[in-house]
Amino acid sequence: MSQPTERNRLADEASPYLQQHADNPVHWQPWGDAAFERAREHDVPVFVSIGYSSCHWCHVMAEESFEDEGVAEVLNDSFVPVKVDREERPDVDSTFMTVSQLVTGGGGWPLSAWCTPEGKPFYVGTYFPPEPRRNQPGFRDLCERIADSWADPEQREEMERRAEQWTTSARDELESVPEPNVADGASGSEPPGADLLDEAAAAAVRGYDDEYGGFGSGGAKFPMPGRVDLLMRASARSGRDAALAAATGTLDGMARGGMYDQVGGGFHRYATDRQWTVPHFEKMLYDNAELPLVYLDGYRLTADPTYARVASETLAFLDRELRHDEGGFFGTLDARSAPPESRRGDASDDGSGHADVEGAFYVWTPGEVDAVLDEPAASLAKDRWGIEPGGNFERGTTVPTVAASVSDLADEHDLSAEEVRERLTDARVALFESRESRPRPARDEKVLASWNGRAISAFASAAGPLGEPYVEIAREALDFCRDRLYDESSGELARRWLDGDVRGPGYLDDYAFLARGALDVYAATGDPEPLGFALELAEAIVAEFHDPDDGTIYFTRDPGGADRGDDTLFARPQEFTDRSTPSSLGVAAETLALLDGFRTDREFAAIAEQVVTTHADRIRASPLEHVSLVRAAERVETGGIEATIATDAVPDAWRETLGERYLPGALVAPRPPTETGLDAWLDRLGMDEAPPVWAGRDAVDGEPTAYVCEGRTCSPPETDLDAALSWLAERR
Repeated sequence: MSQPTERNRLADEASPYLQQHADNPVHWQPWGDAAFERAREHDVPVFVSIGYSSCHWCHVMAEESFEDEGVAEVLNDSFVPVKVDREERPDVDSTFMTVSQLVTGGGGWPLSAWCTPEGKPFYVGTYFPPEPRRNQPGFRDLCERIADSWADPEQREEMERRAEQWTTSARDELESVPEPNVADGASGSEPPGADLLDEAAAAAVRGYDDEYGGFGSGGAKFPMPGRVDLLMRASARSGRDAALAAATGTLDGMARGGMYDQVGGGFHRYATDRQWTVPHFEKMLYDNAELPLVYLDGYRLTADPTYARVASETLAFLDRELRHDEGGFFGTLDARSAPPESRRGDASDDGSGHADVEGAFYVWTPGEVDAVLDEPAASLAKDRWGIEPGGNFERGTTVPTVAASVSDLADEHDLSAEEVRERLTDARVALFESRESRPRPARDEKVLASWNGRAISAFASAAGPLGEPYVEIAREALDFCRDRLYDESSGELARRWLDGDVRGPGYLDDYAFLARGALDVYAATGDPEPLGFALELAEAIVAEFHDPDDGTIYFTRDPGGADRGDDTLFARPQEFTDRSTPSSLGVAAETLALLDGFRTDREFAAIAEQVVTTHADRIRASPLEHVSLVRAAERVETGGIEATIATDAVPDAWRETLGERYLPGALVAPRPPTETGLDAWLDRLGMDEAPPVWAGRDAVDGEPTAYVCEGRTCSPPETDLDAALSWLAERR
């Protein structure tokens, strides 16, 4: 019998993840109609494997199974094997992950699914070992059993019935909207209110690990910046000490642990233990964009300089290691790399020592520290970062953590606290410079619109409190994405740029996150051009992703449009919950509500209200799982904080003040000081009249003037920003 596919076709794909599998003996096909047509022609199932380039367990399964000739023979003879880069195809990932979570109660990567030729999964899992292990089947045996079952008519009938049930359940979840009220066409629910912030915060406090920070007290710990943000908002809103303690305890735990790169800055993906000690070492753009935002807010709320330092070091890592020379940000750094010379021979069974090892770039031995630092600096550094014989990781190595406080080190080493800080700074620089000579982890150089949007927001938001030229980095990244991913004539945004190769179309997260980033650049610079781009992207969200009949915003475009849907996918997903990135549905709704101040027709606000009303019952049932939608609901109900600044150039002192005040979700809206200047802006933006956030808010006596509003009530015009912010504080 001929094989369903003749060869591995991934060499033609630009994705670094797919390229990693281009030399496998498995005849991998990219996702698309052609692969499923092959399956129909040969009457075989499709095996779908979903992962990403820096995924640790994806590498392990590739080495154990996909590089094995025997496994490849089974896959090639009995299946059409399909590889999917989840970062390029989040829609495919979302639909299959939903099936996995519904059927198994969990998910992860690599995600493994066996499907009918129509793309409906009948068996799902994640990583499978090559041989049976701990109640897991061996991968080859599993494939052979599935192939045998497919060949049996009775068993195939059962598999197809199961596939129908699973896809129906997943479709019901992904496309879920309540039945409209027959009388008024609405869902019948009232929009959820800002009180859900307090409910969600109370739930977060109940799940808080008060010993080590973070949420949950067993197993792995993930960064959950959305929860930290929510806790800080609830604390500021209600004065709840428990909410602030949970927020700061989590920030402290992450900053002290091994998930944070103590030598080079930036965060690894997640910690494998409750204490935040040992991470999985990949570094993702989205984590290192989201986390500075909450550390900056932690600094604004508490004035703890540690939070400002962590934010600054993380942004410096992004600028240094994930930034394209012309401005955009790459996606990830791999978890693995070849070990340094000092550890050669430990990395592989044959003694070659050149195999890539998880964490090799980031971990240390006492001898490696001694080779860089003289005494007493070496002892001080080893005490500070817990670098001891035996280590806390594999092969006697140590993941640096903050193992001793500055005051304890001062007592132990008979130094002043200031001397300890100075010596640790010098030691850290020396260790960093030495580490730079090690073999580096591979970099996935995809530039994704969505993740860049979050990075743009982080850099734009950091400009005020940190006093660095971060806003120019944000502006350059925005220009990079607009120039390479956006088609001005059609208004369409592509998903991904990679060395000149552009793939798309963009998904809701691309439009929503980049629109929010553009809005933040406008707020930080007072330049109306980024605002115009944000409005264009928002209009595209309404036109392409919003369904007024269903009252929601879908993750994918209307599949009825030409070349816009994917007929192979069995559902049109919505992204309700916050996972490794914020809910695109929640960010889209909140961004539309923010941008409504720049419209005169109130359309954006109406859509944002419609979305949170449609999903009100879902949000109320589990607000902690829907943090971004809770934020959107708060914005819709209260109108949030607005600060219109009328001036030709916002004074540096004002920027510093706005950057250092904790004003969660505030919309800062610069405008020219005069009506003549404003008219010129309106012409540039194609507006017929001044929108509400600017209308009637001229400068007073030619001085920079602030109009601060909350809950749709505004202060009098103030030429003293502190006075305007005092008005705001008195209302709280």
